[in-house]
Amino acid sequence: MRAFRIDSHDTTATLQDIEAPRPAAGEIGLQIHACGLNFADLLMLKGEYQDTPDTPFTLGMEVAGTVEALGDGVEGPAIGSRVAVFGGQGGLAERGCFPADRAVVLPDQMSFTDAAAFQIAYGTSHVGLDHKARLQPGETLLVLGAAGGVGLTAVEIGKLMGATVIACARGADKLEVARKAGADHLIDAETEDIREACRALGGVDVVYDPVGGDQFKSAMRACRPEARILTIGFASGEVPKIPANHLLVKNISVLGLYWGGYLAFRPQVVTDSLAQLFAWYADGRLKPHVSHILPLQKAQEGLDLMRARKSTGKVVITTG
Repeated sequence: MRAFRIDSHDTTATLQDIEAPRPAAGEIGLQIHACGLNFADLLMLKGEYQDTPDTPFTLGMEVAGTVEALGDGVEGPAIGSRVAVFGGQGGLAERGCFPADRAVVLPDQMSFTDAAAFQIAYGTSHVGLDHKARLQPGETLLVLGAAGGVGLTAVEIGKLMGATVIACARGADKLEVARKAGADHLIDAETEDIREACRALGGVDVVYDPVGGDQFKSAMRACRPEARILTIGFASGEVPKIPANHLLVKNISVLGLYWGGYLAFRPQVVTDSLAQLFAWYADGRLKPHVSHILPLQKAQEGLDLMRARKSTGKVVITTG
């Protein structure tokens, strides 16, 4: 089978022909139809992600496909089932083996492309806004990087939860994507002062930040008393230093969120969240935004689009 693999962190990933895997005990074997790309894939290439596997490995954290084999001790999902799986690696291939207990059977109306774009982005935003930040109806939510993979889902879910949503992104085209996802107010990070724009709107109660750097600093200064700041990632390349005295004066909370980490120490949080998200999708209340769909042989092009910030929402790779 074909797989997009990296042999070491000082080489580039390449499309290789390798032996198809067989599921071990507790695993399912999947014919992969689609794989969603994530910013974490770029970090894995450099060995900088917190859960980077040992090399060599196949990239691709979340997949959708058809179950074609069951490992020992696995009773389901049944062979032939359409499922999505967060595997952490192995998704950019024609076949893969993943933990059976992470497989989610897809609603009949859900395409493989939507499914591959769904779990990490929507899961991160829902666990962050609901479980961690306890976002309430009527509160004001500021989403940084609002046209990106996770940011756009935060706009959508924040609006669904009854918040007033301020979307911050770079350029009119990206802001238009955020507006269509439900944003009430738009801030152009290229030309506007985030702090002043938010203050003119009365300040913010929750900040959703996958960007870090200067945008974190500006957002923190726009916070109301008892605001909550969710640190999701650092797409800017800069991990902000947080002045604890500012947190004290306004009673602000900074909350770290690594969605995949819950699978190790409290998986029910993820299970319950995904059940809610798939139900919302089935009811037509969520609509994944996929800006690019590319074949497996163009996986590197997909990663380059994310690196250059030329994509919005998700990039999905299909295996044909």
